[in-house]
Amino acid sequence: MQISHRLNALTPNYFLAVNKKIAEKRALGEEVIDFSVGDPDFATPTNVIDEISAKAGDPLNHRYPNITGLPELRQAVADWYKRRFGVILNPDNEILPLHGSKEGIGYLSLSCLNPGDVALVPDPGYPAYTAGTVLAGGEVFKMPLLSQNNYLPDLQAIPETVLKKAKIIWINYPNNPTGAVCDLKFFEDVAEFAQKHNLLVCHDAPYTEIAFEGNNPPSFLQAKGAKDVGVEFHSLSKSYNMAGWRIGMAVGNPEVIQLITKLKSNLDPGISQAIQYGAIEALNNAQTAPAKSSLVYQRRRDLIVEVLNDIGASAEMPKAGLYVWTKVPAGYTSAEFADDLLDKLGIVVTPGTVYGTYGEGYVRLSLTVSDPNLIKGLSRLAGWKNEKDKFKPKIRK
Repeated sequence: MQISHRLNALTPNYFLAVNKKIAEKRALGEEVIDFSVGDPDFATPTNVIDEISAKAGDPLNHRYPNITGLPELRQAVADWYKRRFGVILNPDNEILPLHGSKEGIGYLSLSCLNPGDVALVPDPGYPAYTAGTVLAGGEVFKMPLLSQNNYLPDLQAIPETVLKKAKIIWINYPNNPTGAVCDLKFFEDVAEFAQKHNLLVCHDAPYTEIAFEGNNPPSFLQAKGAKDVGVEFHSLSKSYNMAGWRIGMAVGNPEVIQLITKLKSNLDPGISQAIQYGAIEALNNAQTAPAKSSLVYQRRRDLIVEVLNDIGASAEMPKAGLYVWTKVPAGYTSAEFADDLLDKLGIVVTPGTVYGTYGEGYVRLSLTVSDPNLIKGLSRLAGWKNEKDKFKPKIRK
């Protein structure tokens, strides 16, 4: 069978390969502790599940949904953005519900890029930005995210020759994989830069509600002129523990929202209405869920960083998000350290190179590991350097 050039150009998904290796180990009776995927281990709020269950029994919700989502859901998104960020959105043309934000990321590139167009992509960064660009026939220009720059791209370092071909700039704060945050001033600088160079800003923002120690991540749309030059992708996966339900949204510039809607309408029939009603319930009546989750994630973060630093891995202390980004011990590449942990200790972490060239020398650990497995994993990890020196963390209430 002939494979399309665009599909062939995609990098194989790392998680598919590592999941196969995990399955092989578990089939042999080995216990594997997985720190690789940011998949919340908490239950969806009870009131949200109850609402989905009730609406699932209504025959009206067994039919094809409207591609643009329920008007009530778009209004709930608008109300949430106004409460949370002070941002005013028109629910009729500035909001599009999605099967999670990842769908919208792919659709955006296919909607707005032509072959040869350049997308400015953070490195390290979420692989979907690059994948969507490649599928659209575009070219990727990597913007290095470096520790010395607080993992913010140096916009002034982008060559003018690249900017002449660039159509899109991707940003993501709180950041995956580094856990970095930014302030509103950075967003305002990006909006001004985009206006000057005729760029579309695409802000991926699924982690704004998972934050620590009073940190309150802003929305890109809070920046002056942001809606003129950009869109933002959000998701209920992390904030309301709804990853498996697959629901999120694109919001912002109405022309871009219309382009994504046009493409989406040709590829899928929309989101189950029962799940949409659950999203409405979450946005309106589950506001304590993100804060409760954040407290647990913060405690886990502290334990993970302590152990990593103890074994010489030099971990960053994230202010938000679901991940710890850490330098690997001296003498190891990212892949070598990840392989060593899996082969010797049954611990799965993600090599930084999964997220780009500038991820070399780092690995990412997720905070979405249940407390019992967290203790097991950290006890093993502490013994990586010295089997006699076991770390025995205590789960604080």
